[in-house]
This record gives sequence, structure tokens and C-alpha cells, in this order.
Amino acid sequence: MEQYFLAHDAGTGGNKAVLVDVNGNVCATSFCPYPTSYPHPDWAEQDPEDWWQAVVTTTREVMKQSRVSPKEIIGIAHTTQLMGIVPLNGNDPKPMRPAIIWLDGRAAEEATQLMAKFMGPKVFALFSGTPLSGKDGLPKLLWLKAREPELYNKMDCFLDVNGYLTYRETGEKVMEWSCASAFGFELDKKDWMRGIIKYIGLDESKFPRLARSIDNVGNLTREAAKETGLLEGTPVFGGSGDVMSAAVGSGAVGDNDGHIYLGTSGWVAVSTSKPFLGDQGIVCMQSAQPEKALLMAEMETAGACLKWIADNFYKAEKSDPKVKNVYALMDELTGRVPAGSDGLICTPWIYGERAPVSDTFVRSTFFNLSASHTREHMLRAVYEGVAYNLRWLIEVVESKFKFPLPVLRIIGGGARGNPWMQIIADVTGRRLEVVANPLEAGAVGVALTAAVGLGIYPDFQSLKKVVRVTREFLPQSCNGKCYDELFKTYKKIYGCLQGLYHEVNEARFKSCL
Repeated sequence: MEQYFLAHDAGTGGNKAVLVDVNGNVCATSFCPYPTSYPHPDWAEQDPEDWWQAVVTTTREVMKQSRVSPKEIIGIAHTTQLMGIVPLNGNDPKPMRPAIIWLDGRAAEEATQLMAKFMGPKVFALFSGTPLSGKDGLPKLLWLKAREPELYNKMDCFLDVNGYLTYRETGEKVMEWSCASAFGFELDKKDWMRGIIKYIGLDESKFPRLARSIDNVGNLTREAAKETGLLEGTPVFGGSGDVMSAAVGSGAVGDNDGHIYLGTSGWVAVSTSKPFLGDQGIVCMQSAQPEKALLMAEMETAGACLKWIADNFYKAEKSDPKVKNVYALMDELTGRVPAGSDGLICTPWIYGERAPVSDTFVRSTFFNLSASHTREHMLRAVYEGVAYNLRWLIEVVESKFKFPLPVLRIIGGGARGNPWMQIIADVTGRRLEVVANPLEAGAVGVALTAAVGLGIYPDFQSLKKVVRVTREFLPQSCNGKCYDELFKTYKKIYGCLQGLYHEVNEARFKSCL
């Protein structure tokens, strides 16, 4: 009998079910979208029931596609967006309010108040590695306590996206280590920062039980089995956060191995056996590998910037039946514009930024726009803007944390387009290695994590031989000088406009409270 893992990748835009065999091969996929609501500026919420129904729908579809028997599913695991907050009361699976997701920046005031307990952002950063923002987990929990006190008091436990989906499947309320590291997790002790949690005024009892990524945290209940069409008792594993499973799925699992992810958001991450204090919005979190940490430099939007320009500048093409894939068309059109977009620079901070500048109020800018620039110049500038930000992240990781990154694995939906890969290679000056099925790397990673949990693989290092590289991109020296000069300007834009971003956006935020 063949054996498979059912991996679910619950991102910002929807859930993807991926059927993965024990050799890491993708056998079938199914995607179901769900909406995000923005009830106020800087708020972002989702309905957890939408997550669960997407899991149910995609599970049934992927099983139908593959004609695999439920008996052949030997494990289920989730990789999910981090920092979601789902308040629960008792055994009621219905959340007490919509989930507050990672994009949400409502808790800026609470972040400032929390850091004031440690003598302000600079002192706080000395022991935490980086200042907090309104998007971080602990400030959001403090926001709930201050702004929705009745709900907070009735809440017996909060879960994140991964924890909630695991709860719906098993009835167990747990949070996996890597997901917990977004809410105050001690990397050395592998436990909640219980003293800090109490000191800042949160109730330790509302933090769920912890579990490792490789742990069998429970088995599929009768009700969940009936909804999904799977067998009652199927093992469900701890899973991990999206960044952490992506690292495993990229094959960058050894010490100092790095990868780039290009999805709705983007990041540069490095696996390490030694935890570090972060800096410039770069954080050190728990890895999916229980014995390792992951240095993570996240930019809030990457592929989301391409979606924005597709939705607003290429509407006609998107609705044209002759255009099968608007993103493939956009890839082609970037080639009509020279490297550097004739001096046009785009900063990709459309939802604020986390690294290398940590600022909820910063926004995107087209700099040096002139009458000679066309729609395609703006398009290429968006591609290049994401690449500039990645180069800045790599620069900080190399200079401050001493991780040389001459070669980077690259995964995510953005890795499918060759033109963007070449732009990133040219801008960063690094060799890029694209793995097989880059869009499913997170799901493959969490499936292989479950395989380690079952003992199919002895350790994570053995997975380096499982993940295959299918394409490589080398930097073209002919574009290097142009990008070097524009990159110097790119890094100055934030400092020059920081005060103006805050003047406009802080006032807007306060007026909506």
C-alpha cells in the first residue's frame, strides 16, 4: 500500500491542500480561497470558519483527484500564516470574534505601552532584538484585553491559525513551538516567557499547551473525519508556521543555509543552531527543527505588490479571454523596459513594513516618476522594488549577523517566473536555486516534517537529499552597476520620507479609533 501525507498550507488568500508521498513528491493539489475584511484602517480580519471549510473542501477535492484511499493517508499537518489570534471559550469550536491576522496593525498604542514597561523601544530592543509594532502578537492580546475586556475575560484560551485547524481536527488546544515564537516563546527553555507574560499584564492561563512540529498532537475525531472524508484516528502532527515549513521545503536545513520566499509576503531566512538577538525588524524564531532556530527577515508584501499592479493597471488584460495568465504577460512585458526602469524606483511597503525598516505607518512610493515613464516602467519598477528590499535584507543578515549568503534557495509562487528570478539575481548579486514545485514548498516541508516525526527519515539533515533543485539563476554583470547605484538611492527613501509617512498615516489611524 502506498503512503501519503495530507499537508494544508493556510495562507492569507486561501488554503491549499497538497498530497505528498513519502519521497516528497507532490501528487495532487487543491486550492480554496477565503476573504479578508478590513473594517478599519490597519485592521485585517478573517473568519476561522472560512479556514476550516477551505480545509474540508480542499481535502475532499485532493482525495477525489488522486483517487487515493483514506487508508493510505498516514499523517495530516498544517503550515499556516503566523500571528493569527482566535479567542475561544470552552469546548465551543465557534470563535468569540473574527480572527485578528498577521497583516493587522491595530495594536500600535499597546506596543508602545508594552515597551514603556521596559524603559522604551531602545531598551526593549536590547534584550528582545527588535522593537515591537502594532502587528506583533503580544500587543494584539493586550489590545483585546483593553478594548474588548468582556471577551478577553471570558476567553479561556487563544489559538493561532495552525492551532485552530488542529483543534477542529483533534479537539486538542495546542500551539506548536515555531508558531508560539510569535507570541513570546523562550528559544532556550522551549517554553512560554511566563515571567514576561505576567509582567505585561496578560494571563498565562490563556496561553495554550505547547507541542513540537514532529509531535503527533492528536487524532482525527469522528466529526472531523465525517466532514473531510478521511478516517477517524488519522494522526495529526504539530505542523509549523509558514516560514519554518518553507525552510524545510526549500532544503535549506543545514547550519547557515538560507532561502528566499516570494508569496503574498516575502522573506530571507537562515537556519542556525545558535539563537541570535534580532535587529532592524529581523527576528530569531523557533525553527520547525526542534533543535534549531530560524533567523527571519520578513518584508510584509512581495507578491502582493504584483497583485496590486495587476488588479489596478492590467484590468483589461485580466478580463481578456485571450490572456490565459496575466502574470505571465507581465513577466513578458518587463523585458521591454531596461534594467533600472529608466531611473524609476518603487518601494514595496503597501501594508507597512517589518524589515529592514520596522514601521507600521510607512507606505509604498514611486520615486522619480516622469512623463517619459510608461505603465511598463511602473511594472518593472515593482519587480525591482521587491528585489531591492530583498537585497537590503540580505545585506543586514550578512553584515550584522555574519551569515554569508552567496547562494540562496528560492521558493513560493513568485519563483515560477524566470524574469523576476533573473531581476532578483541581478539586483542581489547572488546565485539563486529554485526547487521543484516552489509553490508547494511549504506544504512539502510540513509533510516531510511529519515524516521525520514518524521516523521515515532519521533527521532533518537527511531531507537535503530529498529536495531537488530544478533551475539556477546567476547574476548578470552587465546590470550590476545600474542596480548598485539605484540601490543606494532606494535605501535613502525611507529616511527622507519617514516623517511624512507618519504625519499622514498616524493621523488617519487615530481618527478611526
